[in-house]
Formats: sequence, C-alpha cells, structure tokens
Amino acid sequence: MKKQLTQSEKYMKAALREAKKAYKINEVPIGCVIVQQDKIIARGYNRRNIEQNATAHAEITAIKKAGKKTGDWRLEDCTMYITLEPCQMCAGAIVQARMKEVVIGAMNPKAGCAGSILNLLKMQQFNHQVQITTGVLGDECAGMLTQFFSELREKKKQGIKLD
Repeated sequence: MKKQLTQSEKYMKAALREAKKAYKINEVPIGCVIVQQDKIIARGYNRRNIEQNATAHAEITAIKKAGKKTGDWRLEDCTMYITLEPCQMCAGAIVQARMKEVVIGAMNPKAGCAGSILNLLKMQQFNHQVQITTGVLGDECAGMLTQFFSELREKKKQGIKLD
C-alpha cells in the first residue's frame, strides 16, 4: 500500500522536481516552490552558472515569480518549500518578502542561515520573522546533493570539462 504524502511532503516533492532541473544542467541541485492558498504560484531552481549570476538562486527566482504572480512584493500568506537551507542572501530576501513560513529539506552546515550558521529568519531585531519547519524529505534532498557533488568530484578527477 502506498504511503499518503503529507502536504509538506507533496510540496517538497515539487521542489525536488525543480532541483532535478538544475541537476540536469550541471547546477547545484536546489529547488524551490512557493505556495499560496494550497496552490503553487512560483517555482525556481539554481541557475548561477548558466546565467553567470551570483543571485540566480532557486529562492530568488521563485520570489521574483511570486511577486509578479500576486502583483505584490509582500508574500505574507505564502510558504516556501526549499530543498536546502537558504544562504544569507536568500534568507534576507525571504525576510524582506515577508514570507509566512519556510519548509526546508536538508540543512546546510557550511552556509545555512536558517539555523545552521545563524538564523536570519528568526532575528528579533528585524521587523519580520519567518516560521521554519526543517527535515521534510531531508534524506532525499541531502542525497541528491551528495550524489551531485560525488559525480562532480569524479568528473574533475577524470578531467571532464564542465559546462
């Protein structure tokens, strides 16, 4: 019998599908969806290398799309599902967008700013704090990243040029 997915797992699966798009183009496989009123209104995945743009992260792309979709930069009634804990830039953008909640798959001990290194989403000094849920499909999210970096190291060892 097939296990029924929770709502958080359903949307994290959608974020994982976005991460797979990044994987296919040799980008770090991070994916994101933004949900409003139980409907995905925006999607994003990493495109830094393709666009040669340090800000082309999954979260930033999705926030831009959500703002266009809603006609407002304030995303106060939205939840973001992201496969990897946001960096400082993305965490700042999430706070600026007034996101209600962020659901995270895998934590990022080297660059995460939603609890690993620091928590920009919960700083009382800011005018907005964001609810955080962690570990949703965490093994699946972390596994994709582990596999990607393992393959990347192997390609570099073999001298394969990466696009």
